[in-house]
Amino acid sequence: MQKTTRRSRLSRQRLTAAWLFLSPMLIVLFVVAAWPLWRTVWFSFTDASLDLMSEARWVGFRNYLEYVDFGDGDGQYYGLLTDARWWRSVWNTVWFAVVSVSFETVFGLIIALVLNQQFFGRSLVRAAVLIPWAIPTIVSAKMWAWMMHDQFGILNDMFLRLGLISERIAWTASPDTAMVAVLIVDIWKTTPFMALLILAGLQMVPGDIYEAAHLDGIPATRIFRKITLPLIMPAVLVAVVFRALDALRIFDIVYVLTPNTDATRTMSVFARENLFDYDKFAYGSAASTLLFLTIALITVTFIMVTRMDLEGKRA
Repeated sequence: MQKTTRRSRLSRQRLTAAWLFLSPMLIVLFVVAAWPLWRTVWFSFTDASLDLMSEARWVGFRNYLEYVDFGDGDGQYYGLLTDARWWRSVWNTVWFAVVSVSFETVFGLIIALVLNQQFFGRSLVRAAVLIPWAIPTIVSAKMWAWMMHDQFGILNDMFLRLGLISERIAWTASPDTAMVAVLIVDIWKTTPFMALLILAGLQMVPGDIYEAAHLDGIPATRIFRKITLPLIMPAVLVAVVFRALDALRIFDIVYVLTPNTDATRTMSVFARENLFDYDKFAYGSAASTLLFLTIALITVTFIMVTRMDLEGKRA
């Protein structure tokens, strides 16, 4: 009885100590994340503007969806959920996230497999691979903007010399190539991040497994499919989740590299335009709220699906 009482007392003391250690972090998170998020959600249900933010009035779901009756049984729906530009930005964001994360995962896996091998100068190569990721995003975007310039860019000059194109291409200005340009820059910059996380997973795989597989004469491709890939899958999934979160919030590369057009406008760019450029603060807050809900829904769904898949494989 006394042992049980001591254990329960010790558990309470540990729980109290844990909350005391966590409280500074929770306070900081509330100040920098929870409170601004709550204010954004609240503004989305008002008629707030930049000039009259303190006098904002509650309007309900008008910014999201509103039916206006013109009389004689005629009416029309208005709001963010009926805005074609919003849905185009949703499509651009999701398409960008799927394509960029897919390429970055494949390239990151290849680079990680190479860097996991023993060869002369491996440490130097590992450091060099991280350079694109270490460069600030704004600097990367401006650098690639000059490289893709239709008159002075090195890409057009190189492709013309190789005969791959017959005339100069405005990579970032043309609606047909603007999103491709954004994808190129993002994949070039973020693939090292994926490679770093996957490499960490590869470093945790015991070398004895590979030695036993080689002694049994198992081909390298089968070793990768049956041993390497299943063992590093948790690290790959973590990397994919992190990158998916960043990709769904993409803003800086699009804002710096391309003009604000329907071809490249993402949800973050759409929200920023309405918040500040068009002085539709409440409308932009509604877009920001839906962006947060979209990211949360996709992330939770992805985590649940991958967790069920991993549990099924373990069973």
